[in-house]
Amino acid sequence: MSVDLDFSLGSHQAAVKARLDAWSGDGFARRLWNRDPTLWRPEGTPEITNRLGWLDLPETMTAEINRLRSFSAELVAERVRHVVVLGMGGSSLAPAVYQATLGNAPGHPELLVLDSTHPAAVEAITTITDPLRTVFVVASKSGGTLETLSFFRYFWARTAAATDAPGSRFVAVTDPGTSLAALAEARSFRHTFLATPDVGGRYSALTMFGLVPAAAIGADVAALLEAAWEAAGTCGPEVDPAQSPGLRLGAALGELALAGRDKVTLATSSELSAFPAWIEQLIAESTGKEGKGIVPIVGERLRDPAAYGNDRFFVHLTLGDPDPVRSDALATAGHPVARMALTEATDLAAAMFVFEVAVAAAGSVLDIQPFDQPDVQVAKDLAKKAMAGDLDTSNIVEIDAHGEELATAIRRWADSVQEDDYIGIQAFLAPDFTTQVKLEAARKTLGEALGVATTVGYGPRFLHSTGQLHKGGPNRGVFLQIVDRPQPHLDIPETDYDFGSLVTAQALGDNQALVSRSRRVLLVNVGDSVDAGLVAILKAIEDAVH
Repeated sequence: MSVDLDFSLGSHQAAVKARLDAWSGDGFARRLWNRDPTLWRPEGTPEITNRLGWLDLPETMTAEINRLRSFSAELVAERVRHVVVLGMGGSSLAPAVYQATLGNAPGHPELLVLDSTHPAAVEAITTITDPLRTVFVVASKSGGTLETLSFFRYFWARTAAATDAPGSRFVAVTDPGTSLAALAEARSFRHTFLATPDVGGRYSALTMFGLVPAAAIGADVAALLEAAWEAAGTCGPEVDPAQSPGLRLGAALGELALAGRDKVTLATSSELSAFPAWIEQLIAESTGKEGKGIVPIVGERLRDPAAYGNDRFFVHLTLGDPDPVRSDALATAGHPVARMALTEATDLAAAMFVFEVAVAAAGSVLDIQPFDQPDVQVAKDLAKKAMAGDLDTSNIVEIDAHGEELATAIRRWADSVQEDDYIGIQAFLAPDFTTQVKLEAARKTLGEALGVATTVGYGPRFLHSTGQLHKGGPNRGVFLQIVDRPQPHLDIPETDYDFGSLVTAQALGDNQALVSRSRRVLLVNVGDSVDAGLVAILKAIEDAVH
């Protein structure tokens, strides 16, 4: 295992050093490993002491290696072609990173992740997979995640039409005692893997939520845990904070955010391009609350160093031989930079552990509780109201992307952007290459013309990732929500709704949640033509900012 971490912090170095010195004096590392809740909140505050089990995972999960290897061998022996993770947020992001970074070993199935309720996204998985050559991993910590259960019901019906033993094509990953665990038993699932209950979703990469999919694609689970175990040693209770990579990064994240550099801009070598999506949830959902927060910037094309304001902290992640040219140029221009270099692909698990420690520690600096997500539920509740027809939509202003009012609406929206804001493009559309290219073009135009940080997220995926930050963090987000008329029509068996109505309700619920928090948000509907609608939006953006 090798994860090297170094910093160029310039004038911020003194504040970071002072924080590390203070942590050394008050035994921060020892108290962290002793589950001392007073690092963040008074004794007895919910979701702290029962959310720190991730500290022990590199050691405790070794007991599951043989079972995971057996599961992996099962899939190879049966010549399973695809494993599909049906999950959201913490249940889906780590598996996607493992597939993209490690790849599926020869003879092992390819991993697909379904975390979009848009019917076109569901249909895409249906088109790719053969239910008799696929294993579906139904993943939900609570066991009751609406999206996950909707996916399950759809693919269960499809599989049941192809075999008399549909349960053999399904695996559950959930906490002990959940309704999903009971469902898996009732329907004779192939396996039920019980996760560690004292680990929150965004910290679950080394629980069964991450390791079951990793094992499925033939990843060396033992090597991942070994790398994480060594990282845990470097961040251990007896390590001085100034020598702990997790606490050093945490002190930097926290102190720079306090200094106004709260846009953590993640850049990677190509091998790690999927990793920032996992980091994004960890940072955003952990720190974006109580009007505070660190804004992770993922996938944004790097600009000339002189084009940035004073709200950025750059974190560069590399695998193999690092290319320091861009990070050096940013540092020379006076921007704070952290560089994390991994030696082996399995060092990904070590980097995950370091980031987990860092974000927990940054929460202490910001004086927030990093393990809850108090503002996520509001959008869920409003989406349920929308599905039931009980949501008051009288204050929803929806702009037609093909109408004359688009240009004026985009210009007014863009004019509301101020220095140190960030733009969030929220696309309740089916993720695909063509759509992504156009969203990135819009992002690039807005960011460079207005000089602000930009993000892009697909709904409802981002509701389980950055949604907490959007509603609970500082009111510096300016949001462009893009919806369509979802097609095709796909009913969800065992329910009275379909995927189109579900994704539409989720978009409306999120819109109302943002409006209720006085966020600046523009809702644009591209109708039946996503491609033409996005072209029209991009033209309106170009006209508005140039």
